[in-house]
Amino acid sequence: MGVVRKVKDRSPRWIRDSADQATRRYGLLTSGARTLPDYLITGTKRGGTTSLYNYLLRHPGVMRMFPGSRDLKSTDYFFRRGRSEAWYRSHFPTTGERRRAAQDLGYAPVCGEASPYYCWDPRVAPFVREVAPEVRAILLIRDPVRRAWSHYQERVQNGVEPLGFSDALRAEEDRIGEERTRMLADPEYYSPAFDWYAYRARGEYLPQIENWLSHFSRDRLLVVRSEDLYGDTQATFDRVCAFLGLPTVEMSTRKTFNATWRTRDDVPDDARESLSEHYESHNARLEEFLGERLGW
Repeated sequence: MGVVRKVKDRSPRWIRDSADQATRRYGLLTSGARTLPDYLITGTKRGGTTSLYNYLLRHPGVMRMFPGSRDLKSTDYFFRRGRSEAWYRSHFPTTGERRRAAQDLGYAPVCGEASPYYCWDPRVAPFVREVAPEVRAILLIRDPVRRAWSHYQERVQNGVEPLGFSDALRAEEDRIGEERTRMLADPEYYSPAFDWYAYRARGEYLPQIENWLSHFSRDRLLVVRSEDLYGDTQATFDRVCAFLGLPTVEMSTRKTFNATWRTRDDVPDDARESLSEHYESHNARLEEFLGERLGW
């Protein structure tokens, strides 16, 4: 953690708030000179989004969001509407900063953000296409049974899930069924239920991929297994760097930045059986689409 960040974290709340407001005002004033992101890590939830984002920040060719001292990961801009493009640009480096970095590096740097909700909200892809048509997207996909269980455990830990896992799976459609329709009718509507309780549906990856590819060409989407990110970090990191046009560098750590990714693999037997059966056809179609075995 940098000195500026340490000082800020130890300051009174009103000082931190004032500093944040002043920083964002400066970002807005200079937004005309700021660029849009080169990449988005779009998910999946509980799939390693935080780890991959932080691994990338250790690459010399990856610039931080503005201000760098805040260690921002996402703006949530594409699903929490009502803010201007100038506000969004205020979070990214200026063209001058990029130019100076390119001169030092000998190649063009990149900057981006990461939100596991971006692949899940059906409204995000067309909005991204409208704002940042040249952006590249990276989607992490994880064994959907383990992903669902990890997602559920997170919701329980956050105090927003009163049901047992099997009951939550049975209640899922009632909880989120009408939310998608309401979201599509109202671009500014955010649904906590659609975000929090889609344990099973968020593991149906192919419809999410197809939605993204209805707005972007295939060469602008990289799909990566979460198991590869953690099982062979260097090779996976090299693959991501190549996708972003960056030279490969040796990873200095295997640290998992979101430690709760490795939740206990004690999925209740009844839920494991029902989920495995549910995902069998989904995974088969996904494997056919990707042209690779996923091992789930």
